[in-house]
Amino acid sequence: MKTLGMLCSFMAMIVLLLAIADGQPLVPAFIVFGDSVVDVGNNNHLYTIIKANFPPYGRDFANHRPTGRFCNGKLASDFTAENLGFTSYPPAYLSKKARGKDLLIGANFASAASGYYDGTAKLYHSISLSQQLQYYKEYQNKLSGIAGQSNASSIISGAIYLVSSGSSDFLQNYNINPLLYKAYTPDQFSDILIQSYAEFIQNLYGLGARRIGVTTLPPLGCLPAAITLSGHGSNECVPKFNDVAVSFNDKVNVTSQSLQKKLSGLNLVVFDIYQPLYDLVTKPADNGFAEARRACCGTGMIETAVLCNQKSIGTCANASEYVFWDGFHPSEAANKILADNLLTSGISLIS
Repeated sequence: MKTLGMLCSFMAMIVLLLAIADGQPLVPAFIVFGDSVVDVGNNNHLYTIIKANFPPYGRDFANHRPTGRFCNGKLASDFTAENLGFTSYPPAYLSKKARGKDLLIGANFASAASGYYDGTAKLYHSISLSQQLQYYKEYQNKLSGIAGQSNASSIISGAIYLVSSGSSDFLQNYNINPLLYKAYTPDQFSDILIQSYAEFIQNLYGLGARRIGVTTLPPLGCLPAAITLSGHGSNECVPKFNDVAVSFNDKVNVTSQSLQKKLSGLNLVVFDIYQPLYDLVTKPADNGFAEARRACCGTGMIETAVLCNQKSIGTCANASEYVFWDGFHPSEAANKILADNLLTSGISLIS
């Protein structure tokens, strides 16, 4: 049966690739919500230190210019847009590019340092998921004005929606915030996040979304900054952080199955980011990487946002050899592998 399932997935992939070769995207639009893993520049327009709109960020992107992406080049969501057949990326909603016909292919509402817990975004003056949803409502009105009500409805129902959140809730809030970690166990806090996740999906569904992909948490304990700050001198992944991620991911899967049964016509797919990234970290050479403990930027131990800058001493020459670009975010080379995994596991959203 497993072989038959793999064969069906392979055949579906062939059909999809042929459709892309015909010059048409597989879906009318691609709409993104979440945090720094998928932020393409919304934080550039906010009063926050959590930004990436300066070198060396973007050094391997088009024109070698920083865009606000927390990477040396493309994000996994950028590769996903390409895999879907788009020739340009959904614009950051707060950018000047998010106007007129450019909105027909979707929009990106993600904001670095946001999470399922609205308090996380407040700490860093970023855009909470609830505010991202408000911007999405605004986007729908703009879309109707551009394409007409009927066409806008078709775009909204046919679009693929990607949600990537939760890491900042633990790493940039719970783990360092005594108001949270003294009040809740990690399990209790993850239950709060899951409730917010369920509410977000239901609200998104209520606004017309039918094809939704949500990413799991990555192996939080394997991020260079997590090992440096909490590894007690070890170069190994921090087990307690990974355990939190695994537990949370299990809850996401169970909750998603429940939502799919509850909401008629919803196609909700959970994308496993944990295992593919864990494999890159623990077996880098098998995947063409030379370094998985240190990130490319600076010392490679804790740098991110303003700490990863043009004057960061020691920044690597070739980021493609590194699993991580900065202390928290994968390199473009790693993002390409993650995106290819997303495509394989997300066939049901586009077939």
